[in-house]
Amino acid sequence: MTAQTSTSARFTLYRENAGRLGAALRRIWAKRWAKWVAILVGLPLLALLLLLAIFARGLPSASTLLTYQPPLPTNVRDINGAPVQSFARERRVQLSFDEFPRQLIQAYLAAEDRTFFSHGGIDYPGVVRAIFTNLRNDGRPVGASTITQQVAKNLLLTNELSYTRKIKEAFLAKRIESVLTKQQILELYLNQIFLGRNAYGVQSAARAYFDKDVDQLALHEMAFLAILPKAPSNYSPERHADRALARRNWVLSEMARNGFITQAQRAEAAAQPLGTVRGPSNSVRNVDGYFMEEVRRQLIAKYGEDAKDSANGIYQGGLWVRTSYNPVMQQAAEASLRDGLTRYDRGKGWHDPGLSIDMKGDWRSQLASANYGVGYDDWRSAAVISKSGGVATIGFTDGTTATLPSYAASMPKRGSSTPAFNFLRPGMIIAVKREGDHYALRSVPEISGGMVVEEVATGRILAMQGGFDARGSSFNRAIQAQRQPGSTFKPIVYSAALDNGMTPASIIVDGPFCVWQGAGLGQKCFRNFSGGNAGPQTMRWGLEQSRNLMTVRAANQTGMDKVTKLAKTLGVGDYPNYLSIALGAGDTTVMKMTNAFAIIANNGKALKPTLVDYVQDRSGKVIYRADTRPCEGCNAPDWDGKPMPRPPLRTKQLMDPMTAYQMVHMLEGVVQRGTAQRLRDLGRPLFGKTGTTSGPTNVWFVGGSADVVAGIYMGYDQPRSMGGYAQGGTLAAPIFKQFALAAMKDMPVVQFRAPAGIRMVRIDRRSGRKVFGAWPTDDPKAAVIWEAFKPESEPRRSIRREQIADRSALMEAAERAQRAASIRADQRRDSDFLQREGGIY
Repeated sequence: MTAQTSTSARFTLYRENAGRLGAALRRIWAKRWAKWVAILVGLPLLALLLLLAIFARGLPSASTLLTYQPPLPTNVRDINGAPVQSFARERRVQLSFDEFPRQLIQAYLAAEDRTFFSHGGIDYPGVVRAIFTNLRNDGRPVGASTITQQVAKNLLLTNELSYTRKIKEAFLAKRIESVLTKQQILELYLNQIFLGRNAYGVQSAARAYFDKDVDQLALHEMAFLAILPKAPSNYSPERHADRALARRNWVLSEMARNGFITQAQRAEAAAQPLGTVRGPSNSVRNVDGYFMEEVRRQLIAKYGEDAKDSANGIYQGGLWVRTSYNPVMQQAAEASLRDGLTRYDRGKGWHDPGLSIDMKGDWRSQLASANYGVGYDDWRSAAVISKSGGVATIGFTDGTTATLPSYAASMPKRGSSTPAFNFLRPGMIIAVKREGDHYALRSVPEISGGMVVEEVATGRILAMQGGFDARGSSFNRAIQAQRQPGSTFKPIVYSAALDNGMTPASIIVDGPFCVWQGAGLGQKCFRNFSGGNAGPQTMRWGLEQSRNLMTVRAANQTGMDKVTKLAKTLGVGDYPNYLSIALGAGDTTVMKMTNAFAIIANNGKALKPTLVDYVQDRSGKVIYRADTRPCEGCNAPDWDGKPMPRPPLRTKQLMDPMTAYQMVHMLEGVVQRGTAQRLRDLGRPLFGKTGTTSGPTNVWFVGGSADVVAGIYMGYDQPRSMGGYAQGGTLAAPIFKQFALAAMKDMPVVQFRAPAGIRMVRIDRRSGRKVFGAWPTDDPKAAVIWEAFKPESEPRRSIRREQIADRSALMEAAERAQRAASIRADQRRDSDFLQREGGIY
């Protein structure tokens, strides 16, 4: 009863208080001024609710900025770890807040948002000032955007110029301030803003305008960068230097007014010139070219281009890529192939590239965008502006002009006897080289080719050149051009023969060889390059002298199915079992042939050609590695006293290691006394094989040392005859020699290593018989040589020293007679015969 009474009493008191409060409110509401106060307070609240309903709905979440990652370029490094290439649409370097100098931050605060650290995302006094300014101005709306609002616009909104966007920007700025700290907002801002010259973020701009990092900037340089966010083009140092200087000095004054610097610092900085540079001098200079284009293609195939493809898109993912690009070898490969193409093309007259531009328009930009590569650093592409009398006026992409006198373009146009100068017309694009006070006409070769350099131990591609100049043609002939390899295929034929019972000393008849192809095709006869034959000879001699008759006879005896099977195993190609394949009639690429020779030099162990060693994401995590072998202890912090850790061997044995070494040993003879003997004076163990195909339409050389193998071919993109004199030994081998002189001069001299089981036996080089009582000498033409045999396969018959001397004299006489007969021949080549007769089908 007591509890009930107590509860009733409290309830009664509440009702009495509520009644008194309601009565008081009714009395106040009866006043006119109370109604006005309610209206004045309610209308802004109602407006705010309406704005929230209309504009704030559907805005992106500010929390996404917590995990925001700005678009970063992909950086590529060479084999030594030096930066050589960057793939980017936006140049940006991301820094943390602590890495920005304090005065640089203050410069941006003074220029953009001096109350940044005190407001909550919106500068209300600034908004009021902007409203009154816009009411008096019919042009572009003037904003009062804070740094937070700029972050909202740049990262989460569009660049639409409207009041709608400004309202959305304000709502989003409030959300950002509730999610991120001021330091995080500034970090996003300073890394994201566009500052001209394709520079996004302050670090990239510091490099673009002053060739410095942010921690090296002087005060006046920081102030200049702070004027750029609104409109970089309005303050271009080249076009609007006075305007930029005045704005920079205003920023310095604002810094002094806000107490960031003293008046003395302001005066000293304001007295400085702008001091900008045209571009960075010590940043990454993209090497471009065929190698880097292939790296780009492989990365795009794996990761895509942009964020819509994957988080690691190469133009936004910030990848760090380590490649096998060797700058010394790449430069040597480019120069040697380019010089080889130019040497061949030099005597054929001026080749008109067939490119022209409209001189009535902006000819400089048209010339800059023309698909024309001149190759050499001292050659330039130019446009013919006019021609009068004996002088032509030419122009360059930088707007400068020069003269081209008629005597500097006196070479005949290809296919005619008329000087090239007579064919020059305004608008033509040509290649020129400076000679004294004028320029001389140059001809970009019509013929092309490809070259690949591969490391034997790993399969890494050290250099790649796919033509004269990648700027003129993006078609990479090193990996895309399908060509007949000619006699460079013969080592595969003889390797199959060695695997099936033959030896380097086996006797093969170098004589007429014909096969019946069936009733429809009739009989097919083969012939040697020189047209003659030499009778029974050793396999070694047949390979060194590139004898076609011996090759097809060995292939026929071994079985073409075994030859094509080995070709497929080595990755050269999948061919039908036709004897013409033994002479290199099946298409392949320079990359495939080079890798096959590298496998042979690697004692038959499998190799996979790679350009990319490994890839790291923007956080440094390795997301791809070409060499996936585990290596226990390789990352140990210190030596544990045990042997050096090594990754296990996982390579597959594609061919008998003894067969591989026998082939290398015979191919050394090609360099010592065969078709590639012009390489003998390089003074290091080398192996290789030349090749010339039907027509001849292609010339080849593939070979190298125990460390590096290179493959080269030359030919027209639309195959046609290169002329009867064209041979791999005279055109392709010199390219390799020039390359080796530059690329291998500092490399150690390494001997080819024989695998376990190989027996080195003294034999008579011409008869293949075992020798007693005589020893090999350093003379490459010595009668007695060391030959490599598998166990129990060396020759059973022997020859005495006296017989060797008598035989050598007879053979030398026979060789002289054969050379004389070849000179008297009508110069018809084996390739001409194959071209006329066709292959075996």
